[in-house]
Amino acid sequence: MKKTGPALLAVLTVLALPACGPTVAPDGGSAKATSSASAPNGPASEQPTEGDTPVELMAEKTDFTPTVLHDGSDYTSVLVTVSNNGDKEISVNPLRFSLTDTTGTKHTATLAVDKNQIDTVTLAPGENASGTITGKGDFTARYVTYTDGILGHPVRATVG
Repeated sequence: MKKTGPALLAVLTVLALPACGPTVAPDGGSAKATSSASAPNGPASEQPTEGDTPVELMAEKTDFTPTVLHDGSDYTSVLVTVSNNGDKEISVNPLRFSLTDTTGTKHTATLAVDKNQIDTVTLAPGENASGTITGKGDFTARYVTYTDGILGHPVRATVG
């Protein structure tokens, strides 16, 4: 019986990767390596993603309300509402969010510095949760991105 060489195995692995699911585009959106269609340029919260996620995300400007853990630094908060319009539970966790500012810089969520931080909860179909997502620094937030789970599809909302 003839053995397959490591080079052939590597080529087969690379060819199989696009079939494994979505990749993240440079703008933080969802993209499929084999897709030739582009997403429409409507409002970000209405743009479809691969698999048309059941998550609806809304975002609006809000004031930063410091907790006792506030270190005196500048922070920017955005009020988000996550709605589960699907038929399965979804997990909401502040670590699954990021903020993108008007210059295109992405800011990870900073935990426990805003009193109104969104809770870590599981939403049943039809439920929603609201709270703030906070990033370190003084910036103008343009988008909020939420990803349901590690392999979930990102959902983006424009900050209104």
